[in-house]
Amino acid sequence: MGEETAARRGPVKARPRTWIWATAVMTVLCGGPLALLVWGAIAWSEMGRTQEVDCAKAVEFARGTLPADARDARCTAAHFQDTVVEAEFRTDRAGAWLAATYPAGKTAYSCDVDVCVRASYDEVLFVDVSIAYEDGGTALVRVKAFDL
Repeated sequence: MGEETAARRGPVKARPRTWIWATAVMTVLCGGPLALLVWGAIAWSEMGRTQEVDCAKAVEFARGTLPADARDARCTAAHFQDTVVEAEFRTDRAGAWLAATYPAGKTAYSCDVDVCVRASYDEVLFVDVSIAYEDGGTALVRVKAFDL
């Protein structure tokens, strides 16, 4: 009966691939939440801030089209839980544009200018249009659209 001695081994060394996978897992576990936190902070800081937008897209959001003779157009949009888009422009044919763009619009109850119309689309999108006639037949049109 001979005594067998087990060969004594030293500590197990990790393979290079093990270190690569361990580094990748730690990066995802630690870096993922950090990246999400940074993204959230950037998104939160821009919420509700009014920004200039393309007027054709702004009026398209309001389910309309910008008149061909529109000038001095300025448009803004703000996003948070809902979207608010405002467009302001001057045109010579405001009455015809309003009748063609919002035929189902209803006259608003109170109005500070010459014409006020409110259109509703499926109780989700609301569009308020106000027209103030200026000298020479030109009209200042303001469109405000917001969704819920």
